[in-house]
Amino acid sequence: MADSPTIDDVRDRYAAAANAADDTCCTTDCCSDGDFGSQLYSAEDISVLPKTATDASLGCGNPTAVAELREGETVLDLGSGGGIDVLLSAARVGPEGFAYGLDMTDEMLELARKNQREAGATNVEFLKGYIEDIPLPDASVDVVISNCVINLSLDKPQVLSEIARVVRPGGRIGISDVVAENHLSPDERAERGEWVGCIAGALSFEEYVTGLADVGFTDVSVEPTHAVADGMHSAIIRAVKA
Repeated sequence: MADSPTIDDVRDRYAAAANAADDTCCTTDCCSDGDFGSQLYSAEDISVLPKTATDASLGCGNPTAVAELREGETVLDLGSGGGIDVLLSAARVGPEGFAYGLDMTDEMLELARKNQREAGATNVEFLKGYIEDIPLPDASVDVVISNCVINLSLDKPQVLSEIARVVRPGGRIGISDVVAENHLSPDERAERGEWVGCIAGALSFEEYVTGLADVGFTDVSVEPTHAVADGMHSAIIRAVKA
């Protein structure tokens, strides 16, 4: 079994990615796979964003495409990185809506705020903090999105609990994440890739469904989109807060 990761391992990985993107060179995607990253966004989406926002896209999906954002809504992106999903969300919810981005990495926050200025987005705020301890009040957002970040947490039940706390009743989630087939043990997941590479820490399909139901979500669905390793999939997770 691989050595257990620390929060510093994760932070260091994504600080390096932020610096690489800001230096205008190519950066590695979350799982070093050709199906990951900015190529999962449409040309229309990419065309209106600063290049450094797309260069720092390390996710495994496009949660803004599945969250069905509406004008006037408040959105929170967990692990917002260079800000690609926050900026896209801000455009979708319009001037009457608002988009928060939450990240623990100073380098990513600096890059995201730079991208925000370049994009001219005024209905956006990037917050420093941890997805296990979201710095927002109870029932303060309509939608939570996240792009291949929850699998990096060392305390996923706490993350799901925090998501439930900040989402208003009737609100929803639209998350992209790496998910393991139910038969894979934690050790077998670790054999397929590193934790900081978005593989070893993945929840199973069943664990995701049960975890969200336990904290008060209904209509939970976990839909695989493409394989990222043997028995591991990029997936779209949707649910509604009861």
